[in-house]
Amino acid sequence: MTATNLAPAEPAARPWPGPPRTQTPGLVWKLMRDRLALMKTAADGYGDAVRIAIGPKSLYFVNHPDYAKHVLADNNANYHKGIGLVQARRALGDGLLTSEGELWRKQRSAIQPAFQAKRISQQAPAVAQEAAGLVERLRGHIGGGPVDVMHQMTGLTLGVLGRALLDADLGMHEGIGASFEAMQDQAMFDVVTLSMVPAWLPLPKQLRFRRARRELQRVVDALTTERAARPEGADGQDVLSRLMLSTRQETDSRIRDLRMRDELVTLLLAGHETTASTLSWAFHLLHRNPWAWERVHHEATEVLGDRLPTFEDLNRLKYTSMVIEETMRLYPPVWMLGRIAQGDDTFGGHRVRAGSDVVVCPYTMHRHPAFWDRPDRFDPERFDPGTKHDRPRYAYIPFGAGPRFCVGNNLGMMEAAFVLAMVARELRLATEPGYRVVPEPMLSLRVRGGLPMRVSAAE
Repeated sequence: MTATNLAPAEPAARPWPGPPRTQTPGLVWKLMRDRLALMKTAADGYGDAVRIAIGPKSLYFVNHPDYAKHVLADNNANYHKGIGLVQARRALGDGLLTSEGELWRKQRSAIQPAFQAKRISQQAPAVAQEAAGLVERLRGHIGGGPVDVMHQMTGLTLGVLGRALLDADLGMHEGIGASFEAMQDQAMFDVVTLSMVPAWLPLPKQLRFRRARRELQRVVDALTTERAARPEGADGQDVLSRLMLSTRQETDSRIRDLRMRDELVTLLLAGHETTASTLSWAFHLLHRNPWAWERVHHEATEVLGDRLPTFEDLNRLKYTSMVIEETMRLYPPVWMLGRIAQGDDTFGGHRVRAGSDVVVCPYTMHRHPAFWDRPDRFDPERFDPGTKHDRPRYAYIPFGAGPRFCVGNNLGMMEAAFVLAMVARELRLATEPGYRVVPEPMLSLRVRGGLPMRVSAAE
């Protein structure tokens, strides 16, 4: 009898647990109305790997650091941008957030030098001056009615973005904030409708989106026209200069203009929205935890005195940075990372087929009880650099992970630290009594409807 060499049988894949399809109507409602509750319910009820059937699609939700590391870093080539950013492409085009492959590599290479540590350190004076302007504006509200801090933070971060990255004054473009609101609304509408609503339907939301796109195109045209009019050799190393240089290689003017629009609109949105949201959440959390506000105030007074902060002060604003990190743990600016599997894959014993939508949710992973003690509690001490911990690296990913790690994280952290310290040094902000602060998971995790706070002088 002749022996036959047989390949070892492939081990059976572990089934994906999850709610039955009979619950689809309720899941669709949650996807539309309460996306955070959808993710939290899935994690609490079914564990770290969950299949969520929504209409014709299934989302494969993973909530473990090892799985996040596999999808976002170890095997990232197999996972392209997925739910959320696929739909956002209609609003953002093929900018750095949504592009793939060689186009993404070119875009990243073009702007990366503008975010190097040396260049960011050179922007510290501009960031500090913008923060000082914010303090003065808030000071004008002492003793008055509530001020929308989310609106104030948006204005601040747009100002920083213009000065630090574009060498331009964005304050002259007053409609830019409202335009981004319309862009985000459209992107999330496309997510919850699975892009099944035709773009040509004259729905109010879609009409606002078209107007916003025209307005943002006008802003891009104005920025590039002004820069092109500068004397020969005046181009600097800011992002706008580098983008204009990289797109000059396009021989087709229509493609060149489209690339400039997509990349600048993406930069403008991502560059201000995430930091504005983080600062808004930080001020709200400090109001709810006055002991932490006192520590930030004391540190700012001790480190800064009455002067503007410098880049060298960042390491000395230790507790302020801890507050920011804890804020991003509870309310990560990037609350969901969607990917689409390009080929079959297996991790954690679970099989993923090509074309599957895989979702990593930092919001739930940052509250995972296996990795965070009392996860819903605000505790900046978790991030004390002198304290050892044994949590996995990928249990905390507020800026994403892998090759697509947020390019602007260092600028965002400097901006947030300066603003928090300078405001707390001189003022106190208190959330309007009775106002219900609710997270709104759009492209970033912002405060729904704004954040009314009353301003008083620091004691």
